[in-house]
Amino acid sequence: MSSKEEILNELADAVVGGKQDLAVELANKAIDEGVDAYETIMKGCAHGMSIVSDKYDKREMFVPHIMMSARAMNSAVEVLQPHVNVESIEDPGHVVMGVAFGDIHDIGINLVNSLLAAAGFNVHHLGKDVAPENFIEAAKEHNADVIGVSALMTTSMLVMKDVVKLTSEEVPGVKVMVGGGPVSQNFCDDIGADAYAENAPEAIKAVKRLVAERRA
Repeated sequence: MSSKEEILNELADAVVGGKQDLAVELANKAIDEGVDAYETIMKGCAHGMSIVSDKYDKREMFVPHIMMSARAMNSAVEVLQPHVNVESIEDPGHVVMGVAFGDIHDIGINLVNSLLAAAGFNVHHLGKDVAPENFIEAAKEHNADVIGVSALMTTSMLVMKDVVKLTSEEVPGVKVMVGGGPVSQNFCDDIGADAYAENAPEAIKAVKRLVAERRA
């Protein structure tokens, strides 16, 4: 029998290596050996993708490798998600997610979406290159608690300010979370967003906090 730490580390390595079949095998092994499914997602799958993200930033990995890692992670999450013990509340929260207008980089936000769904949130993903008004329309349609906006291009960061402004005008009370490579806490504060998430695990924590604040 493998220890929990061994399974989580091996799963993270499988994600980094883009080994889809092995990632699925280890996800099933975690379930069989009683490892908490959500912990496996966060400390195995998400940790592996965080390593991939760091390697990409350092130009040690490139897009084809990232796509293989993302497939491995998503396949493992599909195995684990039905076993996550979601808190028994009728509506855990609705989150509208999208990549800012002018930006087509969606690997990071796809990871966040997978983890949010695994945590029980209702995720409404708008995709890439999303105009500010489309975030607002979706927030109204789905009665969103949180709008999440990602950008990996500095030019697209400016769109985040428009999203914050429109949110306060048209759906007051809805929280806005921002993230992405060039985004920082200072930028978040400057545009008046409610939260900045440096990485996927931090995004999950931020959404939980923002939903609780909105519903308090």
